[in-house]
Amino acid sequence: MTQRAKIDTDGPEPPGPEPHGRGSHGPATRQDGPAIDAGAELDPVHPMKPPEPAGRHTGLTSAEVAEHIARGEVNDVPVRSSRSTSEIVRGNVFTRFNAIIGVLWVIMFFVAPFQDTLFGFVIIANTGIGIIQELRAKKTLDGLAVIGEAKPTVRRDGTAAEISTSEIVLGDLIELGPGDKVVVDGVVAEADSLEIDESLLTGEADPVLKRPGDQVMSGSFVVVGGGAFQATKVGRDAYAAQLAEEASRFTLVDSELRNGISTILKYVTWMMIPTALGLIISQLVVKQNDFKNSVARTVGGIVPMIPEGLVLLTSVAFAIGVIRLGRMKVLVQELPAIEGLARVNVVCLDKTGTLTEGGMDVSELRPLGGADETYVRRVLGAIGASDPRPNASLQAIIDAYRGDRGEWPVASALPFSSVRKYSGAAFDESGSETGGKAGSESGGESRWLLGAPDVLLAEGDPALAEVDHLNRQGLRVLLLARTTAALDSPDAAAGAEPAALVVLEQRLRPDAAGTLAYFAEQDVAAKVISGDNAVSVGAVAAKLGLAGAEHTVDARRLPEGREEMAGAVESGSVFGRVTPQQKRDMVGALQSRGHTVAMTGDGVNDVLALKDADIGVSMGSGSEATRAVAQIVLLNNSFATLPSVVAEGRRVIGNITRVATLFLTKTVYSVLLAILVACFQVEYPFLPRHLTLLSTLTIGIPAFFLALAPNRERAQPHFVRRVMRYAIPSGVIAGIATFVTYMVARDYYGGTAESLGAETSAATLTLFLVSMWVLAIVARPYTWWRVGLVISMGLAFLVVLAVPTLQHFFALKLVGTVLPWTAVGIAVVASAALEFCWRLVGRKLPA
Repeated sequence: MTQRAKIDTDGPEPPGPEPHGRGSHGPATRQDGPAIDAGAELDPVHPMKPPEPAGRHTGLTSAEVAEHIARGEVNDVPVRSSRSTSEIVRGNVFTRFNAIIGVLWVIMFFVAPFQDTLFGFVIIANTGIGIIQELRAKKTLDGLAVIGEAKPTVRRDGTAAEISTSEIVLGDLIELGPGDKVVVDGVVAEADSLEIDESLLTGEADPVLKRPGDQVMSGSFVVVGGGAFQATKVGRDAYAAQLAEEASRFTLVDSELRNGISTILKYVTWMMIPTALGLIISQLVVKQNDFKNSVARTVGGIVPMIPEGLVLLTSVAFAIGVIRLGRMKVLVQELPAIEGLARVNVVCLDKTGTLTEGGMDVSELRPLGGADETYVRRVLGAIGASDPRPNASLQAIIDAYRGDRGEWPVASALPFSSVRKYSGAAFDESGSETGGKAGSESGGESRWLLGAPDVLLAEGDPALAEVDHLNRQGLRVLLLARTTAALDSPDAAAGAEPAALVVLEQRLRPDAAGTLAYFAEQDVAAKVISGDNAVSVGAVAAKLGLAGAEHTVDARRLPEGREEMAGAVESGSVFGRVTPQQKRDMVGALQSRGHTVAMTGDGVNDVLALKDADIGVSMGSGSEATRAVAQIVLLNNSFATLPSVVAEGRRVIGNITRVATLFLTKTVYSVLLAILVACFQVEYPFLPRHLTLLSTLTIGIPAFFLALAPNRERAQPHFVRRVMRYAIPSGVIAGIATFVTYMVARDYYGGTAESLGAETSAATLTLFLVSMWVLAIVARPYTWWRVGLVISMGLAFLVVLAVPTLQHFFALKLVGTVLPWTAVGIAVVASAALEFCWRLVGRKLPA
């Protein structure tokens, strides 16, 4: 499951308090079963049957699996990355504005010709487009969610195999390793230094040590160690199902665009109600005109007040963005992430897996203190073989020393921890031949640690100078050291005797340099935050051309105060030896300074920071835990895809800001015209067909093309203010110019019922020309297709005026030459006023 687990106070509660603290292993309770003691578990098929003998468990048999499937005890919760089809249809059909326009549409069917009902068909088109686009996005998202879904390893008939989460049955034995997510609720059956992070459920950041018999909850993930657990709750009974319901919604939440549009629509609704009432009274009561004609003109005044297409275009723009990114193997788990990443001004990068590829190679082995190289190779090979789930560093060692491995029984093993910065293993070398200073005593047990030299060695140790020299070349260095203390002792590293330096060469991602350059060009500050040695990280960042990479910071020397840390993180670019908690604190410190922060990563140590960042970005090959909390998953593991996500967000933000100005200009002039008509006690100048024509040519068609056009403008905040500062003066100028033309025409033509058509035609001409100028301003900067779009809309209107059939259909006919040219003159003056106002607003009211 790749859905982001969003847990809040309103979400589902974790299933029951677990009676253990850090390091404890109290009793746990199985689903509908008796309490079980630590170190034991019940047979899932026969609850009262004693468990299997201690040791490696074989899991369910094929017959038991079939029995559970027959009972319906299967983890059959569907992966939902989008709304269901019925929810999509309901969400697009049953809207507030569809209801308003729908009622007006029905009324017009009874009182007006077909031409005046055309505005209602826009509802069908808008709703249909919205449904089709979201269904396409749903198909893309659902397919990508399946691609990105991690498959847990389940042991059946003694054999481990990866299966889909939906194939897990009650009682299955599921193996766990570092980074694995607990996908169903269960009880630990095997544990090898197993530490699980339950912060997504409880908010507690410290990992919890688990022993056989302890309960594990779905939604948590493994930080250190490994083991296996038996599933006690599957399907909708498991907490994972509740997490999925909370997290896997195809919604547009916490988006400045959507929040801004909702705010605008709320004010439009309140403004529309009294204006519409005044218009109704003036048309039906005061003027006492023909009833059907009065109703038609009343509806013609109310309909254009509603910017219903704005919501549609925003949804379509987001949906198309998701589809485009999906084709680039980018899984957008929350749609606002497209917009959010475009607003980011600081991106925090984890080195491993982001700037470097997951694999590494051993480039050199340097024995220390006279250690025998042959023996050291055997130790390294044995340490590699002792870990069933090696990380990238240990895998490189396994690949290099597989043939040199010492065949010693493993007495104990300590998995790597990003908190400790080392791993370890103890071997029984009784009867083996050893040599060199590093060899074990005859018949004794040797204990080894493998990890960060600056953690395992005391400060000032001569070997650290050699390590520092290697780190400055961008090489990663591990120290093999022998200890006499117990591996799990907090002081295991104290007094450790260094045996060798293992020099690893990291593989740089070929696309990382270009991506860092892109962010630099866009004024997005890049911060490399890694758990590795700071000098080594700085060398890698310098190879990739990151500015400030030469000034590295060791996170162990960072101040603890939020304000002091914020200053240090703002001024630095490369940070090494960062703990998982420090990564989280650094993200919070940047946010406290007003920065919008994105965090990328692929390891378990990145989860806390990913969860707290404004935008979390995970690699598709990363751990299940990171993909669970990230909002964007790069399924192709390519860091170079991020600029495409930023570009898509900028396209949406910039284009919706453009088209919103068109829609809201229409709302403003419609409200103003209604007020002026009511105040001057005259007939409303337009029928619905007139405004349908104007809206289609000056808003509807152009807005569709403008909303989907390329746009690389940098994202700007304050969406509502940016839109209204232009829409209000534009709407006021258009409304006044149109009403002036209308009143001049009434005076010229006599203001009789017979002359109303000529008066309406003159007013329509002025309003069209002014609206076209608004469109021409919004379409800037001009490209060939934008110029063509504006010209084609103007030509379409001329065709309507020139073709007799269309004249009759839209009730438009210019009478004489004096008033039509007067209408054009008024429109020219209004357009000049528009240019002046837009320039003045740009200077006086910057966004």
